Amino acid sequence: MIGGFIITGNSLKKVVVRAIGPSLQGMMPGALSDPVLELRSSDGSLLRRNDNWRDDASQIAYLETSGLAPAHTLESAIVALLSPGNYTAAVTGNDGTTGVGLVEVYDISQAVDSKLANISTRGTVASAENVMIGGFILGGSNGNTKVLIRAIGPSLANAGVRQTLADPTLELRDSNGRLLFANDNWKETQQSAIEETGVPPNDSFEAAILADLQPGAYTVIVAGRNGANGTALVEVYNLQ
Repeated sequence: MIGGFIITGNSLKKVVVRAIGPSLQGMMPGALSDPVLELRSSDGSLLRRNDNWRDDASQIAYLETSGLAPAHTLESAIVALLSPGNYTAAVTGNDGTTGVGLVEVYDISQAVDSKLANISTRGTVASAENVMIGGFILGGSNGNTKVLIRAIGPSLANAGVRQTLADPTLELRDSNGRLLFANDNWKETQQSAIEETGVPPNDSFEAAILADLQPGAYTVIVAGRNGANGTALVEVYNLQ
């Protein structure tokens, strides 16, 4: 599973990146038993690697006092102070194990002159319960935030990704699970507004939702039309 995020602005930003597996077992059968986390820069160079979050003594105290320590000792976490740019968080299973995992990025320094402008996850979308689920939390108390959410499939083939999801569908739900918006092909609704953001999907079969949202927690669900399978990318852009 590959997570990505973009930091924009002029200041260093402190983030916590986590790879969660064992603590999902009560909710998701087949959870990844021992995730390994790698943080890489835009050129692919390895910045940090962590298997079990307690392995790195320099970050144990911070994770515990911040409330961001993973619930299981076999889960992974990285505390990093990063310059503006593009970053990748790759999650694998220790010793080649497989399963359902969760990759997370937390913005710890929201007051500085930079922001977490984009988060994304690339993974496999299967049928029935095996959809791809993304989540994001909008903090602050200064009003709504405009976000663009995209479900990308066919255009991943241009980046060399095989077996891409041919026709992704997208749902946005609030913290209570209530459906707020749904989209199949992005040009069917909000086409002009999405084009004005400067980052519309490249393929007409891809999905997108432009929304003005209150602070809170939200869930994004990517599935394949008619139960199709394949690799897809879910993205959330912070537009203001």
